[in-house]
Formats: sequence, structure tokens, C-alpha cells
Amino acid sequence: MGHSAAVWDYRAATEITKDWNGIDKIVLRNPRGASARVSLSGGQVTSWRNEQGEELLFTSNKVSSKPPKAVRGGIPICFPQFRNCGSLEQHGFARNKIWTIDGNPPPLSPNDSQGKSFVDLLLKPSEDLKCWPHSFEFRLRVSLAADGNLTLISRIRNVNGKPFSFSFAYHTYLSVSDISEVRIEGLETLDYLDNLCQKERFTEQGDAITFESEVDRVYLSAPNVVAVLDHERKRTYVVRKEGLPDVAVWNPWEKKSKSMVDLRDSEYKQMLCVNGAAIEKPVTLKPGEEWTGRLEVSVVASTLSSEHFDLQRM
Repeated sequence: MGHSAAVWDYRAATEITKDWNGIDKIVLRNPRGASARVSLSGGQVTSWRNEQGEELLFTSNKVSSKPPKAVRGGIPICFPQFRNCGSLEQHGFARNKIWTIDGNPPPLSPNDSQGKSFVDLLLKPSEDLKCWPHSFEFRLRVSLAADGNLTLISRIRNVNGKPFSFSFAYHTYLSVSDISEVRIEGLETLDYLDNLCQKERFTEQGDAITFESEVDRVYLSAPNVVAVLDHERKRTYVVRKEGLPDVAVWNPWEKKSKSMVDLRDSEYKQMLCVNGAAIEKPVTLKPGEEWTGRLEVSVVASTLSSEHFDLQRM
């Protein structure tokens, strides 16, 4: 057998199938057996598995709506707003639209293509977006690397017309063993807006963030690397971001969960949202300008301490 037989064909590792609603989904695979699933409904990553087949993203088992409404879990795309604001639906419309596969994406750097299984998606304005009448192109690349890392790159361009502003978040639902056994490192001493206290501004006092009640915060000017340590699974998620100054942290806890129609009462124990975001200061694009926001999530075996992570690196 020649040398070429040993070369992994990453394009062949990208498969298009249909979900149970008949909507296309793209399955990405790498040589070691890791995988990711991306739905054209919302451009949403709905699954990310390691090479042992373990699911790394949380998705609720309780489904209350049909696509294109976003499912509770995975990585919904929040654009052009995060939370409620004005006439737009909560977290914006991007997560509730049907995207298309981008057949002619502008080139990205070689590092964003080489050795990766990936798909390029595209969202453009539609007739029903009278509530947000701006000309934009939203390009999303989801890629799975040989080491199993998952990367999302969003590029939003103002095609023409007048300037517009938006906020943005990758609403990343991480799967955890027990929220009470999880902690976040890298957000110490930062200011945050507390959505449970009318967005009042506080300063983080702990040496790590731990959970014993509902948390709904936006940490401001956060470092580009944050670690989420799951003690019981001896697993650490490392979240790296670019172009996303903020980090939103959310867990609904018991009382809020019981009021949510698409989350089972006890599922809050198995999930934690740590979102790379641009929330406090909206992004403004003049005609012809483009913004890029990048998120990379990786998993490493961990001990009780994350001292071996350089949380300032990026």
C-alpha cells in the first residue's frame, strides 16, 4: 500500500444526514473516533463526543418545540442579541432559522482547515426579519480537529446600507457529572453583571466559581482561556475564545428548572453554560466591515488543580 492510503480524508469524514424532523444535519468525524453533529436548524452544534464515544455537551431529554426552534442544549448561536431586548425574540433569531451550507466560503487561514473535518454554514436576512432590517451575511465554520477539539468561527459582515450593532454569544451547554462538584477557574477578581440582581455590577471574590444555587452572570473583559473542572469525572474543559470579551455563566438550579418547559426538573445537575460572548459593549459594523468571533473547546484529564493551565495564554 502506498503512502496515500494512510492519509486521513477529512472531507470523507463529513457526512450529511437528516434528523427525525427531516432537517439536514452534518456529522463530523476525526481519525480517532471523535465526532460532532451540526444541525441546519439554527446552525446549532447538537453533539460533541470524544474518541470513547462520551457525550461532552448537554442536551435536554425533554423536547417541547419543533425546529426551527432551538433545542435546549448543545451550542445555540445567540445573534443579534443575548437575552431579551426590544422586539426581538430572546437570544435573537439566528438560533431559530434554517441555515444553508455555504458552497463558496471566503478563505480562512490554513490553520482553520488543515487536518480538520469541518462544515461551512451561511445565514442571510429573510423576508420575516422586519424586526431587524439590516443587510448581513453570517458565516459559521464548525470544525473537529485530529485531537478532538471543537472550534466554531463566526464571521458577520455588513453587506451594505447603514451601520448596525449586535450582541453575540456561543451558548455552550457543557455536560457535567454534578454541578455541585464543578468549578470554574480563570474568572477570579473580575467584575460581573448579575442578571438575578437587575444586572447590578459586582466583583468576583472567590478563588474559583462554585455552584450551590442559581447563577446567571456576565463576566466582563474576561481572559481568553477559562477552565471548567469536573472533579468527579476527572475532566477539565478548556474554553478558548477570540473576539469575545465577555463570558456568560448560567445554571438555572432547582426552582428555575421546574418552570422551564424544555428541561426536566433534575437536569440542571448535569449542565453548565459557559459562553464566550460580546454582551456589555455591542459590536458595531459599518458598511463593508466584518467581525470575527472564535470559540475552541477542548477536554483534558485533570487533577484537583488547574495550575498546569496557563489561563492567560492565547
